[in-house]
Amino acid sequence: MAVLETIYQSVIDGNMNGATSGVNAALAEGIAPSEILNKGLIAAMTEVGRLFEEGEYFVPEMLIAARAMQASVAILKPKLKDADVKPLGKVVIGTVKGDLHDIGKNLVAMMLEGTGFEIIDLGTDVTPEKFVDAIKTHDAGFVGMSALLTTTMPSMKTTIEALKAAGVRERVKVMIGGAPITQEYANDIGADLYAQDGPSAARKAKQALGLA
Repeated sequence: MAVLETIYQSVIDGNMNGATSGVNAALAEGIAPSEILNKGLIAAMTEVGRLFEEGEYFVPEMLIAARAMQASVAILKPKLKDADVKPLGKVVIGTVKGDLHDIGKNLVAMMLEGTGFEIIDLGTDVTPEKFVDAIKTHDAGFVGMSALLTTTMPSMKTTIEALKAAGVRERVKVMIGGAPITQEYANDIGADLYAQDGPSAARKAKQALGLA
């Protein structure tokens, strides 16, 4: 359908007006919200992720594409709810205690949302207790932690210990990332997944569900 192709291309180009008007046009044509989401928005963000990982897109291009996607999802959300369309999973995400950096965390959240996950974004300087409470409240299956400072990296381990103490560690996949974070550190503290950027976070989260 031409309108779905328009939505797809508008998101890839970071054309917010084109994407949102395309979504409204698709809804007016009677196209199912789930089809708009999957064939228009998620397909486009998957391609944006591929372009980024292959070095054809950089952070600015990914950001404007993600913003076009988010504006479109905002229009679709009530329709998806009415149609009882379920997200792939729920992700509680935040920058750990003591760290106020959020650009990387925001990009990961955008890419995960663009892949079909529901995001519960706790912001920055998030205590272990807040992560635990959010997982319990939202019945989330994933928790994403970000750190940009080496001094705040230990908060990731503290949070994992808090998840164990609260009895919720077994029911969530823990993903960590940030400039100083490595796969080795993820292994050391017992995280399930390490992602170096938004596209790899989205891909690995889907893989963890057996969807990629």
